[in-house]
Amino acid sequence: MNVIVVGGGEVGSYLAALLQAGNHSVKIVEIRPDEISRLQQTVAPESVICGNGTDPAILEAAGIRQANVVAAVTGKDETNLVVTSLARFEFNVPRTIARVHRPTHAWMFTAAMGVDVALNQADLLAHLIAEEMSLGDMMTLLKLRKGQYALVEERVAATATAAGHAIRDLTLPTECALAAVIRGGQLLVPRPDLVLHPADEVLAVVHASQAKQLAELLGRAQ
Repeated sequence: MNVIVVGGGEVGSYLAALLQAGNHSVKIVEIRPDEISRLQQTVAPESVICGNGTDPAILEAAGIRQANVVAAVTGKDETNLVVTSLARFEFNVPRTIARVHRPTHAWMFTAAMGVDVALNQADLLAHLIAEEMSLGDMMTLLKLRKGQYALVEERVAATATAAGHAIRDLTLPTECALAAVIRGGQLLVPRPDLVLHPADEVLAVVHASQAKQLAELLGRAQ
């Protein structure tokens, strides 16, 4: 992918370095001249552009007409909104991502402002903490489809409803698919006749609304 990151702070520099490590083409735009040398030590020097990311000429110089994604991650919400608006409506970039600095501004980060994905760090953290508290020992490994689904891991408890039962006999949530069972360090395919044992590690993809139901099936009986 061709990605433009606007904002060279901690978030932007980490994102750009991560993308470059994944062999994506990245340009990072930073307005503060005193930050340029630091950025050039983090990412490829030729990837760093000193300028204002809300200036169409700077975005053109960064190659925005060839960009697949623009990520606006500065510490100023108004800047991030201007960047995504330009990217979407002026340059027709297929995908735009914006960081929400102040949670009270989150309502402005909409498709009408050119934002496909709004990353509200405070809101994400609050929901993650609440989710982890409600799911007991279940661990969320990966969020999918903007958080609608998750890849989760749960260790089968000795007192779990599922312990000692074949997978075909379990009442799994309707929007749930078992991906793998790890037993004693070995990967087992979750075939219908596989009997779950206490301490088995179950990997599953489940809808967010049904994760608690899966946790109750595999985890410790309440």
